[in-house]
Amino acid sequence: MSRDVIKSRENTLARHARAVRDGRIRELIFVEGVRLCEEALAANLKIEDVLYTDRVARDERGAALLGALQKVSGRMSAVSESVFASVSDTKTPQGVVALASRPRTDKFALEGKGAEVPLLLIMHRTNNPVNAGALLRTAEAAGATGAVTTAGSTDILSPKALRGAMGSAFRLPLWTNAKYAEVLDWCRAQGIITVCADASAGRSYAEINWTRARALVVGPEASGLSDEEAAAADEMVSIPMRPPVESLNVAVASAVILYEAARQRAYEE
Repeated sequence: MSRDVIKSRENTLARHARAVRDGRIRELIFVEGVRLCEEALAANLKIEDVLYTDRVARDERGAALLGALQKVSGRMSAVSESVFASVSDTKTPQGVVALASRPRTDKFALEGKGAEVPLLLIMHRTNNPVNAGALLRTAEAAGATGAVTTAGSTDILSPKALRGAMGSAFRLPLWTNAKYAEVLDWCRAQGIITVCADASAGRSYAEINWTRARALVVGPEASGLSDEEAAAADEMVSIPMRPPVESLNVAVASAVILYEAARQRAYEE
């Protein structure tokens, strides 16, 4: 590990880290915090750089993490607390950041799942990174086999989305920046039935067979799917609600439906 502590916020590496954090270097992702760095290691992500402070090095868990990162990282750099504060994306930095190569995120990442029956989450123009991360975490917890974000969505590998996903973004196969029509066509070619939630749908989400290959389609937080986008899916389902409630948060609605899918699939096993 580096013995010289970087003390200038204008250091080349510090500027580089901020560029990755802000999405200006698309080839890399910004992984911050002990837990997320541990998850990145477990997922065998390629670590290019690590920035750390003496504070994390003095902590037992932090020191163990740094030792593991040193074995795989291209460069380990100690930085001052002020430099780290200028790089960090959190209000209470833990003192470690890894700059990792962006994992593969195309349709081919979703293929080759063997005998596992697909259960996908398609996030269409989900623009809140915290919601997107929560959606991804929920999808993995419910047994989804992959997730898709369409063009116009937030970057699912941005720092805020990564924190919301708590490691799920490293484990769940992802296809990002896809065209909506292309995703639906691909699903049909793969024999995957696309399902969207719509308050006007005649069937409840619990009335369909989720043990078949299916993809749940959710729309933007504020507006939801348009009538045309909903009609383009193979099926529509509703979530029964007592009046005067008319809608649920997209993450909550997705959790309700995905856990019904998980319940049915567990019963089939």
